[in-house]
Amino acid sequence: MPKLLSATLITISLLLGLNENIKPAIAGTCASRCGVKPLQFTPGRHIRVEVINSTLNLIYVEKAQGTNPIALRPGQKVRLEQGNGTEPNISVVFWNENGLSLKANLFKPNFATLQVELRPEWRIGGDRGVYVRDDGRVTLL
Repeated sequence: MPKLLSATLITISLLLGLNENIKPAIAGTCASRCGVKPLQFTPGRHIRVEVINSTLNLIYVEKAQGTNPIALRPGQKVRLEQGNGTEPNISVVFWNENGLSLKANLFKPNFATLQVELRPEWRIGGDRGVYVRDDGRVTLL
């Protein structure tokens, strides 16, 4: 009797468990779902930063150490060079003249250029700067 009950339970569970919409689990590597690879430059290399104003307002851009703010009109582009060889990293801050939030889209068109496209952002806060670390990684502030 216990064998018949066990066999009946197994048969019922198999019949009820079969479903045409079963989707097998597929194992994948991190590369299959990690997202976009972060931008990175070779440490110690000379880097230039191009900032493009893609908003309809005046934006100010300032290299964090040693420059005055640069006014950037809509559609205008400015190129900031890394200083001498003793400057290990580069940091650029930006803000909207009217206090509106900005969204920075980062691109690496070649091995030594970081392109920062500034667009309007509707969330409060937005992006305020870009920092290229000593190890070459790019951080959005």
